[in-house]
Amino acid sequence: MADPAPPRERTDQPWRSEGAPPPPSPKKRMPGGWGGLILTALVVYLLTNIVLSFFNDGDGPTVSYTEFDKQVAAGNVTKIYSKGDAIQGQLKEKRPVPDGKGDYTKFTTQRPAFADDDLWAQLTRQNVVVTAEPVVQERSFLANLLLSLAPMLLLVLLWVFIARRMSAGMGGAGGMLGRKQPPKPVELETGRRTTFADVAGIDEVEGELNDVVDFLKNPDAYRAMGAKMPRGVLLAGPPGTGKTLLARAVAGEAGVPFFSASASGFIEMIVGVGASRVRELFAEARKVAPAIVFIDEIDTIGRARGGGSGMGGHDEREQTLNQILTEMDGFTGSEGVIVLAATNRADVLDPALTRPGRFDRIVHVNPPDRGGREAILRIHTREIPLAEDVDLEQVARTTPGMTGAELANLANEAALLAVKRDQRTVTRSDLSDALEKVQLGAERPLVMPEEERRRTAYHESGHALLGMLQPGADPVRKITIVPRGRALGVTLSTPDADKYAYTEEYLRGRIVGALGGMAAEQVVFGVITTGAESDLEQVTNIARGMAGRWGMSERVGRLTAIPSDAQQAYGLSAAPATLDTVDREMRRIVDECYEVALRQLDDHRDRLDALAEALLANETLEEDAAYRAAGITRPAPAPEPGVGPKPERPGA
Repeated sequence: MADPAPPRERTDQPWRSEGAPPPPSPKKRMPGGWGGLILTALVVYLLTNIVLSFFNDGDGPTVSYTEFDKQVAAGNVTKIYSKGDAIQGQLKEKRPVPDGKGDYTKFTTQRPAFADDDLWAQLTRQNVVVTAEPVVQERSFLANLLLSLAPMLLLVLLWVFIARRMSAGMGGAGGMLGRKQPPKPVELETGRRTTFADVAGIDEVEGELNDVVDFLKNPDAYRAMGAKMPRGVLLAGPPGTGKTLLARAVAGEAGVPFFSASASGFIEMIVGVGASRVRELFAEARKVAPAIVFIDEIDTIGRARGGGSGMGGHDEREQTLNQILTEMDGFTGSEGVIVLAATNRADVLDPALTRPGRFDRIVHVNPPDRGGREAILRIHTREIPLAEDVDLEQVARTTPGMTGAELANLANEAALLAVKRDQRTVTRSDLSDALEKVQLGAERPLVMPEEERRRTAYHESGHALLGMLQPGADPVRKITIVPRGRALGVTLSTPDADKYAYTEEYLRGRIVGALGGMAAEQVVFGVITTGAESDLEQVTNIARGMAGRWGMSERVGRLTAIPSDAQQAYGLSAAPATLDTVDREMRRIVDECYEVALRQLDDHRDRLDALAEALLANETLEEDAAYRAAGITRPAPAPEPGVGPKPERPGA
């Protein structure tokens, strides 16, 4: 199973890394520099002292000695403190400040040196207390310092907070407006890296990638022969075939740092952000070279240029692509960095991206064969307790065309069913039910009228019976009239062995079987319903391929009149007259197959009725029960194909 995805240190960092050594801690720098901070601190300190001096003066104004003598004579002084000729005192009652504003109770004054009054005698008569501590308590230097630093500290905290918010905003806008701190490589939670032991079912792909692993492990041997490290490897294949897992396994097997990114993570609204992120990613990879950079879904930014998607060819996507081309070309010193990329649309990539010197190799990752599916199932069930009756080889035989991701989902669905059923192991029944859920859809609690139920039984029996009668057709595995997903009933047919090339006879048999449901309704009830919608879609696709793509029509000839990519404009690869011929040939093929379906159901009406009655009684018929109800002998399984090169599958 794949290792859990490690978390990212920054949300604006569009890649993850594993196996890279931690970089040295960057030196923290105060925004604006320490000089600006010290200058600001001095200004704040001076202003605070000025403000505090005003408050201190308010606590004890300086009065004249005459005013003091007057208050002593009036008996309004309660206590004084003297240090030399400086006197501090406190009045019993408030008095207005002479030549000033407000009242005062505490005061300071200065006794003149020439004074010859009997001050002590007067104080004694008025019972004035002469204290040993100052009456007007002034703040110490430390207190003044702390009070003056408080607003400065608040200012610094506010400054740092705003600077960090601005730095984060600039980094999110592109990482080019002030953020230069390199990202921290993250470590895997399990501490274990993915290797080829975690990959199965694609041995031929492993063989091609082993060259890259060996080069990373033994670069000197290749350099001695004048061989150069490949710039890039493009993994092309359908979704779920394990392209990302393969890339991680290459890095883990070679023991080099691995940087993983999604192509869509480089694109932003601001033009130039993607190119900046590409430069930063390759800069980080070069620091720890040799290293592997993996870009998933590269067709997001690697589509062929010149399609008019941007304004004058300078949009964000094209700038990002140009930067990737430059980094891979070697002019920027990217030696030692191998780029792995994955896509399921290799046909739309820019030719400059797929030429030798950039992506030197294009590796096609196809769905696994039967042996590969069994190996994948064993990997994904390593941590799942299986019962003794589970036969993974049989499960692999009944899952042709399924990818590694679909097989992993199958194993997980079986484990979920076992938990719901309070079991300690996953049984054969759990895997069978999980396969039905994955292939046919979940059951729907739908109560159908008896007439609708009977029509559905004949519809599915028509599919199954024609599939049993057609020579070389896929064996019928299961028939059910239990509503699943969007369908009211399902007939499941899968081959005994994987097929990679189809004959015209087999494809016509597929069309006949797909039209069996509609033909059965026509034969039994004399009407047709909307239940054949999905059947007609399948029939149309097969007939279009036979007439327009695979040269199975004498009138059209041995040419491709319809592009294989459904997203391309229909008809650009052929003249209108040729397309009209393709349309007529499609109708001819389908009409001939429909006549065959009607004729065979008429000839075997008793078997059709028997199969429908058995289906109405049981709702679901397994393979043996279905053939027994129809009175047809199950054909012997086809021999397994030999090991060798496999022709390209034309599709269905």
